[in-house]
Amino acid sequence: MKPLLAVTMGDPAGVGAEVVVKTLSRPNVYVNAQPFVIGDAVCLQQAMKQTGVEIEISPRTSMSEITAQSDVLQVLQPVEFDSDRLVMGEIDPENGRAAVQFFETAIEQAMTGEIQGIVTCPINKEAVQAAGYHGDIGHQEILARMTGSTLTATMLMTKSLKVAHLSTHKSLADAVRYVKTPILVEKLRLTADHLRRWTGTEPRIAVAALNPHGGEHGMLGNEEQDEIQPAVEKACELGLDVVGPYSADSVFYRAVAGEFDAVMALYHDQGHIAIKMHNFADSITATMGIPFVRTSVDHGTAFDIAGKNLANAEGLAQALDAAIMMINGTLV
Repeated sequence: MKPLLAVTMGDPAGVGAEVVVKTLSRPNVYVNAQPFVIGDAVCLQQAMKQTGVEIEISPRTSMSEITAQSDVLQVLQPVEFDSDRLVMGEIDPENGRAAVQFFETAIEQAMTGEIQGIVTCPINKEAVQAAGYHGDIGHQEILARMTGSTLTATMLMTKSLKVAHLSTHKSLADAVRYVKTPILVEKLRLTADHLRRWTGTEPRIAVAALNPHGGEHGMLGNEEQDEIQPAVEKACELGLDVVGPYSADSVFYRAVAGEFDAVMALYHDQGHIAIKMHNFADSITATMGIPFVRTSVDHGTAFDIAGKNLANAEGLAQALDAAIMMINGTLV
């Protein structure tokens, strides 16, 4: 039976609706899964007109109405949304509220087993905050809140590079303070567990250094010898295949060359820059530490081009493909 995947539309003022109609109008996306949308049908119809994409958009009122169809874009709309007041490319609390509610509905379905995975389009953090969700900076925080997961982590990936992150939504100063042996060991275990589940193989993980040249034995920083190296050694004692720390200016290149299956980056930009310089268009995000598969496009709401038919939909197609492979344990 093909997995049922919920695609959340994201912020209505962003490019989410555009990339959804561009991607889900392709017949090939229905070969190995049955995706449907959680969002607003009117927004999707407007995006269809702007892009020239032709596919029937069919609203659904409940999960029981979602059926196996490849010629119809099925849309579950869990909340009322006034699309008449929508201004593309602008921050609006109502848009933030709708985006969170779309995502919350998908999580509820995944937690009950009604769907096998979630693929998300981008939300806008300012709009989410303006809507009153002050504890929810992004998708990962919403996932942690609703699933009760106490240990989550982000992995960015392309077909030839996978990068887990020790931390993401922290300031650089806070991220440096977060580099502690016990935390790093737990994130390495989490990463290995998920890669094992997604790929069916035992992964080799390289840990990036924090400081220039790996700290130069303490001359440029002590985190490598005080926190990171002990974490690598402890992870190996636990049976994981972990190496490093290796200088961040070369470890990602070595991973792309096939020396490692994944890299553990120590803060947001260290990992994100590497992935996006390598292959921004095809990169996706996955969340670890939750009881179901969730992938996402690796771009933001792109308010500057929203409603202009300029968005590249390849990231959503890749996120769908990755979700299917993760569910089947065949990720490469």
